[in-house]
Amino acid sequence: MHAVTYFAPEARTALDGLGFRGFWMGYFAARSAPFGVVPTDVVTAAFYNFAPERVAKALPAAWDIASPTDALLVRQDSAVAALRRYGVTDDDASAAAELAEKATRSAPLDGRPLYAANAGLDWPDEPVARLWHAVTLLREQRGDGHIAVLVTNGVSGRESNVLHAAAGRVPQEMIMRARDYDEAQWDHYRQQLASRGLIGGDGAITDAGRDLKQRIEEATDRLALSALDALNDDEVERLFRALTPITRKVVAAGDLPTATPMGLLRDDLHDDSAHLS
Repeated sequence: MHAVTYFAPEARTALDGLGFRGFWMGYFAARSAPFGVVPTDVVTAAFYNFAPERVAKALPAAWDIASPTDALLVRQDSAVAALRRYGVTDDDASAAAELAEKATRSAPLDGRPLYAANAGLDWPDEPVARLWHAVTLLREQRGDGHIAVLVTNGVSGRESNVLHAAAGRVPQEMIMRARDYDEAQWDHYRQQLASRGLIGGDGAITDAGRDLKQRIEEATDRLALSALDALNDDEVERLFRALTPITRKVVAAGDLPTATPMGLLRDDLHDDSAHLS
């Protein structure tokens, strides 16, 4: 659900309407807007896997065009417009929003800058907007945790993209284009991983690399689940049963590409259950 803010045409139209020049200026402005105006290096550090040069092309120039407050407003409004176009109603959103909000209001802030920045924003009133804000918090909470796990395991942001592609989670050509690698840069980070035995000379992931990737994803999952500690088992089950049909509508709309740099997995939407027992 959160990803509609990157891929729905409503989002691109809204950010273009503010005057941001191109997709990436709108992306960096909208996603970093909860921080306010901060040094470019802060955004590069928090987003982790982007080339610093890419961030610097967008920020701080974006803030000469529109304010963070303006970016936040159109980010939310365009996401809600897209979700409503997909058929998500207030009735669909209400139960999920209530439970997701309960979870996010008590999730740990420690070491999670993007989550903390979004958590400091005012909650919207209407149900679809409230749900989108809640799932955005959950997404950034998970992303911050993922970065912590990568740092702990000595995988840099630029290396993480190469490992992700080698593991078959995203096509190499797509991640090179989306995260600004030329062939020399890609080979440099591939050699860095190869020196640790994580990738072979042919660029394929090794058993050690596959094991590390699995441990990173499992640790990320464990950290992300801390956001649900405020819910009892019945509430977690209800949250899954409320969110999964909405997610089906989002996927069915066709705005989200099959492969994204976020590595979204969309193969379990036939099942509404959280499988807690």
